[in-house]
Amino acid sequence: MDALDVARWQFGVTTVYHFLFVPLTIGLSVLVAILQTLWHRTGNEKYLKLTKFYGKLFLINFAMGVVTGIVQEFQFGMNWSDYSRFVGDIFGAPLAIEALVAFFLESTFIGLWIFGWDRLPKRLHLAAIWAAAIGSNLSAYFILAANSFMQNPVGYRINPESGRAELTDFVAVLTNKVAMITFPHTIAGAFLVAGSLLVAVAVWHLVRNRDSADTPAYRFAAKFGSWVTLVSAAAVVITGDIQGKIMTQVQPMKMAAAEGLYTTESPASFSVLTVGSLDGSREVFALKIPYLLSWLGTGDPNGTVQGIDDLQAQYTAQYGAGSYTPIIPVTYWSFRFMIAFGLAAAAIALLVLWSQRKGRTPTSKWLLRAGLVMPLLPLAANSFGWIFTEMGRQPWIVFGEMLTRDGVSRSVSMTEVLTSFAAFTLIYAVLAVIEVKLLLRYAKAGVPDLTDNPDIDDTHDDAERPLAFAY
Repeated sequence: MDALDVARWQFGVTTVYHFLFVPLTIGLSVLVAILQTLWHRTGNEKYLKLTKFYGKLFLINFAMGVVTGIVQEFQFGMNWSDYSRFVGDIFGAPLAIEALVAFFLESTFIGLWIFGWDRLPKRLHLAAIWAAAIGSNLSAYFILAANSFMQNPVGYRINPESGRAELTDFVAVLTNKVAMITFPHTIAGAFLVAGSLLVAVAVWHLVRNRDSADTPAYRFAAKFGSWVTLVSAAAVVITGDIQGKIMTQVQPMKMAAAEGLYTTESPASFSVLTVGSLDGSREVFALKIPYLLSWLGTGDPNGTVQGIDDLQAQYTAQYGAGSYTPIIPVTYWSFRFMIAFGLAAAAIALLVLWSQRKGRTPTSKWLLRAGLVMPLLPLAANSFGWIFTEMGRQPWIVFGEMLTRDGVSRSVSMTEVLTSFAAFTLIYAVLAVIEVKLLLRYAKAGVPDLTDNPDIDDTHDDAERPLAFAY
C-alpha cells in the first residue's frame, strides 16, 4: 500500500459518506415544499404539521451534508493536486458556479424559511422553501456536470506547453450527454430516498399509535411517500436504461466490467448471479437473462457488446502498455446491488399502499420492520451506484486523458495521507452517531402540536419574540 492507495480510499470513504446526506437533502427539500404548498392552498392543518415535522428532519440532514461536503472538496488540493492542476480550468468552473449561485441560493433561502415563520407573508415564506429546493437541485446539476467531464471529456483542449486541459466550450461541458442523463437519474434516486423516509416514519407512527389524533396526517404521508417512491423507482429504471446506453458509447469497458464479459458477444446475456472465479474469468454457474445486456448497452436485443479482452487490446494500442480493466468483482456486484436495493424499496412501497387500501390503517409488525429498513435500501442503492460509476472508470481519473495514479499529490507522503484519513474517518463516525440520534429523536417525537407552538403565538409583539428555529 502506498500514498495513492490511501488517497483513493480516503476519497472513496468521504464521497460515499457525503452522498448519504445528498439525496435526502435534494428529495426532501422538494417534498417539504410540496407539503407546505398543500397547506397554503387548502389550509388543512395536517399539511402544516407534516411540513414542520419533515422540515426538521430535512434541516438536520442538510446541516450534516454541508459539513461533509466541505471536507470532501478540500481533498482536491490536499491529496489530488496534480489532478487539480491538470483539470482545474475546467473542473473549477461548474464547481464555482455551484458554490456562488446554487449553494448560496439554497442556504440563504433556507435561513429565510427557518426564521420566517409568521414573520414573512405566507406566499413569500412558501417561495423561500421552493427557492431552497431549486438551489439544492441546481447544486446537483453543476456538480454532476463537473463529474461527467471525468467520464466523458468535452469542450477542452490540451495545452502542449503546460500539459494542462483548458476550457474551450463551457456550454459543451454543461450539456455533456453524460451529465444530461446522469442528472435526472441522480434526482430520481434522491426522490427514492426521500419518499422512503416519509413512508418509514409515517408507518412507524401508524403501527405504534393506531388511535392517535394525527393518524390522518401519517396516513397521507405514508401514501404520498409510497407514490413518490414508486414513481421515482420507475424514473430510475428509465433514466438508468438511457444512461447504460450512453455509458456503452463513451466507456464500453465499464459496461463490460458490469457483466464481467471478457469476450465480445452478440447477443449478450445479463447474469443475475454468477458463481466462478472472483474476477469472473471462469464461470461455473450463472443465472442469465438472454439478450438483456445487449438491450441495456445498445437498445437492440441482438446488439454487440464488446468484451474486456478486446477492449484491453484496443486501449493498449491506443494509450500504451498497462491494465485498463477495473476491479471486476467491485463493478459486477455493485451494479447488481444498486438494482436490487432500489427494487426492494419499491416493493415495500407497494406493500404499504396495499396495507392502506379501502381506508385501512397498517397494523402489521412485519410491515413496521420493513418500513424501518426501507430508507436504508435506496441509500445503499445510491452508494453502490456511485461506487460502480467511479470504480468502473478506473484506471482513469479523466477518461482517456489522465490516469488516476498521475493525479495524486507528489509531495504528500503516505503517513500524511494516512493521518488525515484516520482523522476524517473518526470525525465522520462521530457525526454519523449524532446524525442518527437526532433523526431518530425527532422522528419519534412525531408531528408537532400546533396549539403549543410559540411560532404561532400572537400574544407577543415580533420585537419581543426570541429568535428561534421554527418548524
